[in-house]
Amino acid sequence: MIFKISQLIFLNFAAMKKVYLDNASTTAMRPEVIQEMTKVMVEDYGNPSSTHSFGRNGKTILELSRKSIAKHLNCTAQEIIFTSGGTEADNWILRSAVEDLKIERIITSKIEHHAVLHTVWVLKEEFNIQVDYVNVNSDGSLDLTHLSNLLSEEKKTLVSLMHVNNETGAILDLDRVSLICKQYNALFHSDTVQSVGKTEIDLQKTPVDFILASAHKFHGPKGVGFAFVRKNSGLQPLLFGGEQEKGLRAGTEAVHQIAGMAKALSVSYEKLDQERAYILDLKNYLIEQLEIHFPDFRINGKKDDFYNIINIILPFSSDKTSMLLFSLDMKGIAVSRGSACQSGSIKPSHVLNEMLSETDLKLPNLRISFSHYNTKEDIDWLIESLKTV
Repeated sequence: MIFKISQLIFLNFAAMKKVYLDNASTTAMRPEVIQEMTKVMVEDYGNPSSTHSFGRNGKTILELSRKSIAKHLNCTAQEIIFTSGGTEADNWILRSAVEDLKIERIITSKIEHHAVLHTVWVLKEEFNIQVDYVNVNSDGSLDLTHLSNLLSEEKKTLVSLMHVNNETGAILDLDRVSLICKQYNALFHSDTVQSVGKTEIDLQKTPVDFILASAHKFHGPKGVGFAFVRKNSGLQPLLFGGEQEKGLRAGTEAVHQIAGMAKALSVSYEKLDQERAYILDLKNYLIEQLEIHFPDFRINGKKDDFYNIINIILPFSSDKTSMLLFSLDMKGIAVSRGSACQSGSIKPSHVLNEMLSETDLKLPNLRISFSHYNTKEDIDWLIESLKTV
């Protein structure tokens, strides 16, 4: 009897409408990407460091992928280094800046991704560097006047500030911060994981020193990414072994993943204007529906933050906070309360902690993030499901 009931629950869940609204966490791979990766895995399995024809074919795919990525960011292919993703790239750049470039101080913010924050904490312990934090405004933006004031202290400095916040969608003005850093002769590293493939970045126009990307954030495969390292930076490797990636990142390159990443980035930029307009329309539709059905809801941040992310406080009692995600999941809806990298934590979001009062932190909040695969019907189902919480 118990088995039959469990089976019925499973079948009911399997037949349920599924709505994926957690695209800031990861995205579904495009069919073109899967096709490209499958071809490479089947036909081009040679080690790109080998000198025979199988290896040369792999090397060709690798370098064409590098050129393709560089073209979309308007930089040179030599400035693109393949990594396992954003976390590795953040760790590498920050650690080498301190160890090899002799950076004495890192200026960052308390709303960065933990790949930056935790690395900075470790570097402070290991090397006794100075760490300063830029003030965070109540809307999640950063106080750039405070950044300038911090930089006025003459010290060999690296600034590490993310382009688009992964929890609120708050946007940093990369051009302005790049110029501020140049004015004070500081290096500038930006975690661009949430923005590469979703907005234009011109690395000739924007003099940032280091950026990075993870393919799974723009409909590519997991486990692969890249770092842009401006030429003559002086960075040294984090991993040692072979001479891959110009000696800066040892280990046999995952050719099929890199090819998939390059394809995903190309398609994302080819369809950027069309998909951005479509997703922004979905976001505005969600806001309209929330205003109708939950008029006391609030946006954590600004309405015009990044187009595919919105973080909201719902007008529910605080006792519904712990069960909110579970309740929505039971209705087939995937959303989150913040970064997937800390989703198992019972602590409130470190990002919202810098923006909200203690009272507001206890209230139910959701991060809803869209892709071009979403529809207005998905939003209607979210609204109907929230009514039953």
